[in-house]
Amino acid sequence: MRTNNLFRKTLIAAGLAAAFATVPFAQVAAQDAARQSQDAAQRQQDAAAMRQTQDSATMQDKSSNETVPGKTNDAWITTKIKSELATTKGIKSTDISVQTKEGTVTLTGTTASAGEKAKVEHVAKQVKGVKTVDASGLMVSDAAH
Repeated sequence: MRTNNLFRKTLIAAGLAAAFATVPFAQVAAQDAARQSQDAAQRQQDAAAMRQTQDSATMQDKSSNETVPGKTNDAWITTKIKSELATTKGIKSTDISVQTKEGTVTLTGTTASAGEKAKVEHVAKQVKGVKTVDASGLMVSDAAH
């Protein structure tokens, strides 16, 4: 009877030892599963962001034949010309509108004199990236005559 009792206690002790020995492995397995889950979630987020970027680029391409870098260049040219006109003495830039498309600058509005009109055209032509300047919409004010 004592042998059975000793055998039983040994068997229980061995079972407990084995059970406790697997706890760290279970924790590692749980951490790996959590990490894999996080990695999968990150891949899904990355894929969603990529699709959104592609969709956005596709929509921009559909809205215009012009590329995004070209639009950026045109916006920069317009901003630069407006800035130059605003800081150039002898030019009333608030009466002048500037639009740029594919490097072609269109000036509209009024100037006080023919000299101011020529100065506006010259300033616009000096900006880097400007291919041509159309000043046909830039009129000399009647008050200047």
